[in-house]
Amino acid sequence: MPRPQRQRIVTGQPVATVYKPLGIPARDIQWINLTLDEFEAIRLIDGDGNDQDAVAEQMGVSRPTVTRILASARSKIANVITHGYALEIQGGTVMQPPAMGGRGRGRGFGGQGRGRGRCRRGI
Repeated sequence: MPRPQRQRIVTGQPVATVYKPLGIPARDIQWINLTLDEFEAIRLIDGDGNDQDAVAEQMGVSRPTVTRILASARSKIANVITHGYALEIQGGTVMQPPAMGGRGRGRGFGGQGRGRGRCRRGI
């Protein structure tokens, strides 16, 4: 039995979650699903110009995992563009960090191992 997939940290959200060719009804097109972790890898590496080591740390996975995620995302996007498929961005094994502000501020991601969330300024 394979090991459960580790959740990937995703901080960005797509502006639109569906892309399809003009003039072709949605029912007549093959759909490709790009997961949120694949979207995040493309956004951070190709869009923002980060390197894979930094992206791996930000997403909470290893660098080889980022390489596999990126290869899968690029392959899907290439198929969408070259074959005229429709693209939907959704799903995947992801978690989103809590929004900054409110009661969670200063605790870091998840609040574990941080000394009950106390802020130690000036140290």
